[in-house]
Amino acid sequence: MPLSYDPEFAKAAAPILSGISSNPAPAVHDVKSRREGITARYAEMFAKLPEPSGVEQTIHQIKSYDGQTISVYRFWKKDSPTSPGPTVLHCHGGGTIQGDVELFKKPLALQVQQTGVQVFSVDYRLTPENPHPTPSEDCYAALCWLYEHADEFAVDRTRIATMGESAGGMLAAGITLLARDRGLSPPLAKQILIYPMLDDRNTVPNPALEPLALWRANDSITAWTALLGDKIGTDDASPYAAPARIKSVEGLPPTYIDVGELDVFRDEDIKYAARIAAANISLEFHVYPGLPHAFEVYAPNIEATKRAQADRMRAITTL
Repeated sequence: MPLSYDPEFAKAAAPILSGISSNPAPAVHDVKSRREGITARYAEMFAKLPEPSGVEQTIHQIKSYDGQTISVYRFWKKDSPTSPGPTVLHCHGGGTIQGDVELFKKPLALQVQQTGVQVFSVDYRLTPENPHPTPSEDCYAALCWLYEHADEFAVDRTRIATMGESAGGMLAAGITLLARDRGLSPPLAKQILIYPMLDDRNTVPNPALEPLALWRANDSITAWTALLGDKIGTDDASPYAAPARIKSVEGLPPTYIDVGELDVFRDEDIKYAARIAAANISLEFHVYPGLPHAFEVYAPNIEATKRAQADRMRAITTL
């Protein structure tokens, strides 16, 4: 039986799917068109989300690994306890080629409103202007800054999770590996990876999946090349940029991963999850039938999205 969209998703996302199909896809390596198109679509969809209430936001300037200043956004509930509690260090999606925290701040604030768990989101520098290791090192610098300032922000250092979606999931996984390998103490409590982009070698279109995908093989080639340059697909690609390449997952924290059945990252996410399970690391893993990449952006109110969001919120609240 051929792959197909979840019927409720197809109905809810029909206008955006029609718009995507009626416009020519950007050429491979056309970063500018992808930045404009994806950002506009996400901004349109996020504008339809309900307005969060009771969530505060501040922006903090920190120094990254090379001395450059980057911004870290803090989101927290007004009535949060003053005693140290769980915290999420978030890396936003966008293939590392587009997006910023400003674009994602409404869904992040809604997440904090729902869970009560504060979030620090990193405005890392984008590629191709800032290739690897800059995005990963920006996010790792933010993680170290969070550890250093934990007392100031009522953060329990033993209950910090990394989290990200798509390329943000790649960055979250990458800095979780860096935290393990650099001996960050205390260790991270969890990694929460939402349809993460993990493997630069996954660039060959799957003919059964490609027509239904909302992020396609050419998008991946564009994004990975922007991040890795001529190292894409070679043995010189860093596992801290492409976590699927890491030789061992031993010592990683408990892990949550989810991905749609129609996502081009599906198979690499399944393989990464299987490696974590084989290492006897606590794992929660979901594949949602009939859903493509970033399904919750395009169809936030369908039952499948509600189930996925409930799974994610539980992963956060059980930190």
